[in-house]
Amino acid sequence: MTVKIEKKIVGYALVNEQDKLDAANKMAEQKAESAKVLQIGEPLSRPDKLVGNTYKIKTPVTEHALYITINDVIMNEGTQQEHRRPFEIFINSKNMEHFQWIVALTRVMSAVFRKGGDVTFLVEELKSVFEPSGGYFKKGGKFIPSLVAEIGEVVEQHLQEIGMLKKPGLDQHQQKLVDEKRTEYMEKQAVAGEEMNADGFPKGASVCLKCSTKAVIMMDGCLTCLNCGESKCG
Repeated sequence: MTVKIEKKIVGYALVNEQDKLDAANKMAEQKAESAKVLQIGEPLSRPDKLVGNTYKIKTPVTEHALYITINDVIMNEGTQQEHRRPFEIFINSKNMEHFQWIVALTRVMSAVFRKGGDVTFLVEELKSVFEPSGGYFKKGGKFIPSLVAEIGEVVEQHLQEIGMLKKPGLDQHQQKLVDEKRTEYMEKQAVAGEEMNADGFPKGASVCLKCSTKAVIMMDGCLTCLNCGESKCG
């Protein structure tokens, strides 16, 4: 095939066999590198039936309760590797104040669930969101930094129930020691007439940095949490 050159030739170079060999080696290296790239699989398809749980949360920052539904898909059903993993999440409430961002959040989270892989990172991401107004305390005396963080706690609870996250807590002996210390302290304060809050902890207790519960008191010369047993003295 003849090609007519319309423009003026300003330079040229000869290609030898070594140049061809170098170009072929470079192309082979590029193909090898591209083969190492981890490709994310296609999103999971929605089965006709899903199993799930619905959680109710009532906060002081919303007029009505929020109902969080997390549906799971059963993987490898009927085998030894059978397990549940979250597939989609819905949040329903009569309160329309947060409707827009809640719908956006649940759609993004559902897309992450369907993509597969490790989805547990969502828990820490959600729980690290802080409300500029300062957060609130929920029933039980636990401090919640934001409504988004409480949604993260619900997701964490669900992942623990289906086995994707390990439930934190004390072992049997540690729990027994904490219960004994708490009972001892409560008996002393009952005799002294100290008032307790609605959650059963002393009114003057401060917030525990570990469990975020307002249950830290001075015991035996150490700041000790009556809820989780955390102590500054170890």
